[in-house]
Amino acid sequence: MSRILYPKIKSCLENSIKYRFPQLKDSKLNIELFLCHQLSHGDLYSNIIFKLTNLLKDDIQNIGNNILLELEREIEKDSFLKNIVKKIDFRLPGFINFFLSEKYLYREVINCLIEGDKFGSSDYGKGSSVLVEFVSANPTGPLSIAHGRQAAIGDALANVLSFLGYKVEREYYINDEGIQMDNLAKSIWVRFRQLLGEEKDFPIDGYKGDYIFEIAKRIPLDRERFKEWDIETRDFFIRFGCEEILKIIRGDLVNFGVKFDNWVSQSFLIKSGCVKEVIASLEEKGFIYHKEGAFWLKSTLFGDDKDRVVRKSDGSLTYIASDIAYHKDKYERGFNWLINLWGPDHHGYISRLRAAVKALGYDEEKLKILIVQLANLYRNGKVVPMSTRAGTFITLEEVVKEIGKDVARFFFLSRRLDSHLDFDIALAKKDSAENPVYYLQYAHARINSLKEHARERGIELDKILSDSKVIDLLISHFQEEELNIIRLIHQFHYIILEVERNLEPNILIVYLQMLAKTFHQYYARYRIIDSDIEKSYTRLIMAMAVGVVIGNGLKLLGISLPEKM
Repeated sequence: MSRILYPKIKSCLENSIKYRFPQLKDSKLNIELFLCHQLSHGDLYSNIIFKLTNLLKDDIQNIGNNILLELEREIEKDSFLKNIVKKIDFRLPGFINFFLSEKYLYREVINCLIEGDKFGSSDYGKGSSVLVEFVSANPTGPLSIAHGRQAAIGDALANVLSFLGYKVEREYYINDEGIQMDNLAKSIWVRFRQLLGEEKDFPIDGYKGDYIFEIAKRIPLDRERFKEWDIETRDFFIRFGCEEILKIIRGDLVNFGVKFDNWVSQSFLIKSGCVKEVIASLEEKGFIYHKEGAFWLKSTLFGDDKDRVVRKSDGSLTYIASDIAYHKDKYERGFNWLINLWGPDHHGYISRLRAAVKALGYDEEKLKILIVQLANLYRNGKVVPMSTRAGTFITLEEVVKEIGKDVARFFFLSRRLDSHLDFDIALAKKDSAENPVYYLQYAHARINSLKEHARERGIELDKILSDSKVIDLLISHFQEEELNIIRLIHQFHYIILEVERNLEPNILIVYLQMLAKTFHQYYARYRIIDSDIEKSYTRLIMAMAVGVVIGNGLKLLGISLPEKM
């Protein structure tokens, strides 16, 4: 029902504005509706009045009052909206607020229980295809907690987009070329020769973690094989090391609840000739020039702060060259929307890639690049140092083993993408209200126990829901506290849309915490099931709807739903 309501109110508001102010008849008004996070202000609001003051050069109070009067008339004429919108008001500094009727909200509760795990979903995406590329860590070591944060965010976004009717694919780009792969290979080779009893100096830029020893142990200890560091040795150890580390990465991701549809290799793009082809194509368009023996992309023509080398004077390719070929491949696969999740060390890389996309002639608006800030791990009040190369970092696998997948995912999602995350292991391990994921899961488990109690009392919820008088029952028993919980339940549709609009799963976390807190407080004050059978029915309906929403929300975040705690 609320999926119809949203555009209906927007259309009504637009008609009212253009009727009251005919000079705006041909204007394209960007009317947006937002959730009122303070329920005393209403259920939905629009800030269109702010925009109109500049267009109309009139007093904001006068504009607001005129539109409000016309909007009330429009709603009175529309039988659908008349039954749904209870009240509208205009408040300075310029908001129009919509209060929804109790009857409409009570129907939403019934819809919630009928739709179950489909509640909140829609065909909003209309089958548009989306490619979400995330994690894409260099295959030089196990995943760190920074990669874990990207994994949790990327997977949650993909879940939400699928829930909204998009056709989503998850992709991991394997950076298996470059100096870091040479350093990995030599690190494993030195450990391999050391296992044979030889003295070898460890490379200055080598990877020192214990995992390098473990990988070296998997190679048959043949003293005559790979005696010298040459091209053949290098190629073998790059290939072997990459394969072994990718096995570790894949396993870590599966244990973390993340599965990818596609794994794309940078080395394959180079060996297949895709990178050379894209450089030749750009050169043919006149966007490549030669200088000092190197090939340069004229990226300044497309908004970059300087031109970029795509092939060095020694013939080797730069990272941007492979990325151009990779994104050309993405566009040619026909996706409607491309989403990249990158670490903060890639921030300066955005403008050059966007320039390359424009040079290739693709729609830049289809590409959305999100920067995910780093996560700092704290143990006993001290920051745990993180360095893959020094081998001192705590892996994602270790974190998941210590605190569990659910808690790890929740904490990684507990801050906005652009905020640094301080990950406190001690707090994450607490089984109490201090631990926010425990608090959420406990609400779901508590509601599940109510179901069992209702069955024991012979209360059949399905029979109640099928009763044509169930809405009247809710109207006669629900007070303001129950109504406010129901208004929060109704917001779930809009919260999912806000996650999509902002590409920010933390919005869902904040909402679920508010809903759980409100329910726990209600539960502490009232008995859901008591001697008054009708009151028990209504409270149980409300509680079950809260359970559906929390359950659906946690599933979207990739967090499990324990039945008992």
